[in-house]
Amino acid sequence: MSESSSPPERQLDSKDDVLELNQDLETLLDGAENMSVQLTWMAYDMAALRTSPELGASMRKLEEAYRRCRVAVHGDREPEPEMDKCPEPAATAHAQM
Repeated sequence: MSESSSPPERQLDSKDDVLELNQDLETLLDGAENMSVQLTWMAYDMAALRTSPELGASMRKLEEAYRRCRVAVHGDREPEPEMDKCPEPAATAHAQM
C-alpha cells in the first residue's frame, strides 16, 4: 500500500495568508460594530419617541433650524457629510446632544 500523500505545505504564503485573514476579520468586525451602533441608536430613538411623542416634532424643528443656520453661514456649496450617512435626522440630533 502506498502512503497517503499530505497536502503540500505553503510556508512562504502562510504569513501573507494570516495577514490577509486578519485584515478580513478586522473589516468584518468593524462592520458588525457599525451595525451594532446603528441598532442601538434605532432602539434609543424608538424608546424616546414612544415615551414622548412630541420629541419627534421638536427634533424636526431643531434639524430644520440647524440646516437654515448652516446655509446662512456656509451657503449651499457643501453638504454636511454626517447628514448624508445618517438615514434618520433624529439619530444625528441625539448624537450631538
